[in-house]
Amino acid sequence: MPKKGEQGADTAGLLAYLFGPGDRDEHTDPHIVTAWDPALPCPARTPDRMTLAGLGLLLDAPVDALRGPRPAEHVWHVSVRNAPTDRTLTDAEWATVAAEMVAVAGIAPHGDEHGCRWVAVRHAPDHIHIVATLARRDGRGPRIRGDIPNMHTAARTFETAWGLEPMSPLDTTARRAPATGEKEKADRRGLEEPARETLQRTVRQAAALATDTTDFLTRLRDAGLRVREHHNATTGAVDGYAVALPGDRADHGSRPVWFSGRTLAYDLSLPRIRERYEPALTPADITRAHTRIREAAVLLARAGRTEGAGDVAALGDLLTVAAAVSPAAVRDKVRAAAARFEQASRAPGDRTLDGTARTRFKAATRALEHAPRTARGGGAPAVLNLLLALVEAIEAATAWHRAQHHRAQTTAAAQAAVLLREAADLTTTGARTTTPRTTTPRTVRVTPAPERGPAPPTPVTGVSPRPPTGPHPGPGAGRSR
Repeated sequence: MPKKGEQGADTAGLLAYLFGPGDRDEHTDPHIVTAWDPALPCPARTPDRMTLAGLGLLLDAPVDALRGPRPAEHVWHVSVRNAPTDRTLTDAEWATVAAEMVAVAGIAPHGDEHGCRWVAVRHAPDHIHIVATLARRDGRGPRIRGDIPNMHTAARTFETAWGLEPMSPLDTTARRAPATGEKEKADRRGLEEPARETLQRTVRQAAALATDTTDFLTRLRDAGLRVREHHNATTGAVDGYAVALPGDRADHGSRPVWFSGRTLAYDLSLPRIRERYEPALTPADITRAHTRIREAAVLLARAGRTEGAGDVAALGDLLTVAAAVSPAAVRDKVRAAAARFEQASRAPGDRTLDGTARTRFKAATRALEHAPRTARGGGAPAVLNLLLALVEAIEAATAWHRAQHHRAQTTAAAQAAVLLREAADLTTTGARTTTPRTTTPRTVRVTPAPERGPAPPTPVTGVSPRPPTGPHPGPGAGRSR
């Protein structure tokens, strides 16, 4: 799996790190597996023929020779790692991988004598680092647009040819995970998660509930975030935003660390959020909410490609709000399910926001916003009805993604369904524990009402429906005996 590092301007510093012991002495036997010149001596194994300083100078030579302006950040850095379950590749195999990666990335195309200079360093059994300087030997700059997608395609070829574990195809809808530095910063500050994760969740919840841009920005401020608006130079209208977590600062504490919406996630840019606005609705109770969810699940199962894409986006918003208003006993599970479903809420390609399933999901979202106490006060049956309705909707989303051949989204939705079923188990367990011993234990069984139409889609593999126990309840969903 290729992963691009941040570009920089310090070739020697990066080489010193790659050939050094690492931050925690995790680097073992650092050495070159191949380079733009396969006969290049290795500073670690033949220090009498090549030093790290000399290697840095050789890599930088085409950049230093440029007659025009030099790139501000001329160091290109990528790591390529195979799965923990894969066999250990040989140096020769990693050399083949490295040569193909720089070729498809546009760094040094096959047969191009004037490509950029590069070197592949191995300091662990499971991965290599490729370092290149962004100046060709004919004085031109490389054409590296689309380097990561092209490298991912090449990686899939190696997986097939060598029998390695297949990784998920590159999915442009995946959210950006916190970088290593962000995680280390959170550890130093004693935080449970990096600032990026907290911001993603808070912004997503505000976006799910907002009725317009003013309402959205107000919700962000009410949640305690710092908000910076970007205004159009001509009209003065708000056309973008950035958020920062109080206390999260950079440059020795001199400035906040700002994240634009698009930086946080694919669907958190202001234009994408504006697509989701819905006018305020009359508050509804929890019973009506789970009925709308079940109706939407049936409609989603029949949706076309573009209509279903808008429907799953609305379902993602609904899960975000459900996590916020769920009772404490199940909140962590529902929050984990919402986080896992997040990628499933972003379908590749075009989408329409006119679907009937989407309308019902948005109505249920608004109902939950206005009725959090109802969700808590209705007891275990009310919460269980909501959770099982959400499971039906997620299973419909899983089936829809599978039909569209969305591999990453299908996996994410299936995992979210498992987490919600675990939350439902906690609800039924809690109901049994709080029942007085003199009372016959109650068994809750949910059956679709006749007016709901066809049965929900077949559950995803590995998520078996709960078999009913005890006597058959009366008509209606969520009735208990």
